[in-house]
Amino acid sequence: MLKNIRACVFDAYGTLFDYASAAARCRDVLGDTFEQLTALWREKQLQYTWLRAAQARHADFWQVTGDALDFSMESLEIADPALREKLMELYLTLDAFADVPATLEKLKIAGFKTAILSNGSPTMLSAAVQAAKIGHLLDAVFSVEEAGVYKPNPKVYRLPVDRLGIAANAIAFSSANAWDAYAASAFGMTAVTASPSAAKLAAPTTIVRM
Repeated sequence: MLKNIRACVFDAYGTLFDYASAAARCRDVLGDTFEQLTALWREKQLQYTWLRAAQARHADFWQVTGDALDFSMESLEIADPALREKLMELYLTLDAFADVPATLEKLKIAGFKTAILSNGSPTMLSAAVQAAKIGHLLDAVFSVEEAGVYKPNPKVYRLPVDRLGIAANAIAFSSANAWDAYAASAFGMTAVTASPSAAKLAAPTTIVRM
């Protein structure tokens, strides 16, 4: 599968980092509601990025994440400002899926460039990478802030091409989000949808082709 591939680029949230871990760490307060909160928070987070991209009304992912959390907490009738602050803080240090470090290390040993391409803001991504202790396993971390628009705009997928100096058809892009992988494939990358337990290029769920 990796024939002629020179770089392996990963989505961040849901692919390398477990976005559910923020609410899960507050389960003592949320109880079983943490699953509902996680699902709604993620749903609105993505919807807000798509709407902002479509309307050319960009705001960084930190604001979008906060707006999505506010909607979710209000919808579930959770009125707790301290909890809201804690959840946002926890989003900066989400758990990495257990197999992420080993997967990245194997790719580096094999000679591939490795990078993240994410909706996350530079501050958010830096914090997540640092918390997961995987910075030494990455050649670059690309935020959509450089493009000024969210995925799936083609400008986003051009970032690793331009910054790494590697043609799109020599980049494998892995995401737990099928729509993300599809957009990368449309741009010319070899795209893989992975199970949300880490993006394993050695065992993809689906190879998305245009």
